[in-house]
Amino acid sequence: MINWGIIGVGNVCEIKSGPAFNIVKDSSLVAVMRRDELKVKDFAQRHNVAKWYINADDLINDPEINAVYVATPPHKHKEYTIKALEAGKPVYVEKPMALNFHEAQEMVNVSKKTGIPLFVAYYRRWFPYFLKIKELLDSETLGKILAINLTNILPARKEDFDLNKPPWHLIPKISGGGYFFDLACHQLDILDFLLGPVENVSGQYTNRAGYYWVEDTLSANLKFESGVLAACVWSYVGDKNNSLDRIEIFGTKGMVTFSISSNTPIYLKVGKKEEIFRFEKPKHVELPMIEKVVGSLLGTDSFSSNMKSAARTNLVMDKIMRQV
Repeated sequence: MINWGIIGVGNVCEIKSGPAFNIVKDSSLVAVMRRDELKVKDFAQRHNVAKWYINADDLINDPEINAVYVATPPHKHKEYTIKALEAGKPVYVEKPMALNFHEAQEMVNVSKKTGIPLFVAYYRRWFPYFLKIKELLDSETLGKILAINLTNILPARKEDFDLNKPPWHLIPKISGGGYFFDLACHQLDILDFLLGPVENVSGQYTNRAGYYWVEDTLSANLKFESGVLAACVWSYVGDKNNSLDRIEIFGTKGMVTFSISSNTPIYLKVGKKEEIFRFEKPKHVELPMIEKVVGSLLGTDSFSSNMKSAARTNLVMDKIMRQV
């Protein structure tokens, strides 16, 4: 039995991840931690969690817990992950893996040194939706893959306009940068999943709307080790009536179009033939990956740590932001 403790029970734990730890076979959520005593107690009561803490060290050192989920903002990922690994407890940490590639690599090194597994919550890889796209590419339905267009245009959120109390996503020392670090990491991870590692990266960023102080619009050109090229654009201050979440993959025989977060139908065109594939998004979106993690820890699944690919995604983001 995998007995989980969660550090940082914020919004992501309410539906996306938290309930999954009790749904997955041979998995149980036994303790939660948050610095705000009223909020952590409330979460524990609503989710029927027996124990709660306001200190992360107390949770990590709880002898009943044998695996830790770190669900804090990124600035605490490295600290809590390393503490848990050094305490001999496997870690499932939220994305992005860390504030930057340097921190991510430190986490990888500690996992290697201790021999304790580390997993990162890039859960979309296990959706039937993305497994279908992987199948189309691996079966060469599109022929040889040539190039990719990635476009993600989202509107500003109402909380973005409060400069006195901006959301933590817009505070670089907490998030790593702006919304790019929180949202684009999923897209870059899926491209890594579908096409393998990126070889060359060039990027630019700017602030076009002036609503806040960090970047709001970015572009990047990627070259994968396979030779595939990708052109990417992100903006988080677009018109709400013209949002766009689209990835197009072009091959010598056809193309496929899909989204990352919008769950739009997969559109496949090979020659003159067109097909559409529809999939429902899981209610608890992290459940498929948590199943893989639990299976890996129990030895019933061949899934192994994805920490290296997760660290690669941090590196790509750092290069787009010209931080390395």
